[in-house]
Amino acid sequence: MRAVQITRFGGPEVLDVVDLPDPTPGEGQQLFDVATAGVNYADTHQIEDSYLAAQRLPLVPGAEFVGTPGGGGPRVVGLLDGGGYAEKVAAHPRLTWQVPDGVTDEQALAVVLQGSTAYHLLRTSAHLAAGETVVVIAGAGGVGSLAVQLARRWGAGRVIATASSPEKRALTEELGADAAIDPALADDDPKTFTAALREANGGRPVDVVLEMTGGNVFAGSLSALAPFGRVVTYGMAARQETAAVPPGALMQKSRAVIGFWLAHCMARPAMLDDAMTELLPLVADGALRPVIGGRYPLTAVREAHQDLLARRTTGKLVLDPAR
Repeated sequence: MRAVQITRFGGPEVLDVVDLPDPTPGEGQQLFDVATAGVNYADTHQIEDSYLAAQRLPLVPGAEFVGTPGGGGPRVVGLLDGGGYAEKVAAHPRLTWQVPDGVTDEQALAVVLQGSTAYHLLRTSAHLAAGETVVVIAGAGGVGSLAVQLARRWGAGRVIATASSPEKRALTEELGADAAIDPALADDDPKTFTAALREANGGRPVDVVLEMTGGNVFAGSLSALAPFGRVVTYGMAARQETAAVPPGALMQKSRAVIGFWLAHCMARPAMLDDAMTELLPLVADGALRPVIGGRYPLTAVREAHQDLLARRTTGKLVLDPAR
């Protein structure tokens, strides 16, 4: 089979398209033919070995796919521990879900990892309550664009998004954000970012921030919280050091910092079932709109990662193993 393999850690230049033996299914696994593979920002960390779990070489990146069982069967979307950038994958059927008619491969891939993340950020980690103000960092991205819509759907009083260009900020407002600001305001001083968030909320502190950048954006978000406010952190996109938070700073305003990593839901498949059984029908009905950012040939995987890192993309990126 054709697959993307890395034999050294680094940037997009380490992604090589090679011929490999078909994967051998482990205990309880099944072989699937991949029609479309999903690309996530975490993949850029994986190939650098800069993410939460240490990586071992050689490896095939990729945590999600849409395909069919090797012996034939319905189209499914599934999650993986790795190996998704390939023509075939070995996956646990318990971590696959049938894709409804009318839902495209790209839409299903937007939902399975990024949509499930947005779901659990709001429901499980933040415990969003009706009327609360929600800030979605990177609101035009794969997780953010769905989180904006879900926060609005689930009763947020006000939704504020950040996005790095006027076009992306306009998109977040089209998806349901009440206001959108430039995260570059945090580049020099987190206090400037705090002030911008509060200004976008009518001069008031905010209740929930879904934060995936780190560094000054994290610091500015934490300072913007109202009493009993929560920052849910689920990424490290800035690739810069984030200042430690002393317990006293949390107690002073009854604030909380909550970490989230979808990998822990994979060990509790029922949590993923909760998300998928609610989100896939919403997509099929047109009530939830995944933003699709581009379909790249497998041979253009380096370009996909370069575009993602350079913030040239919006929404969900996928790979076509047949090209």
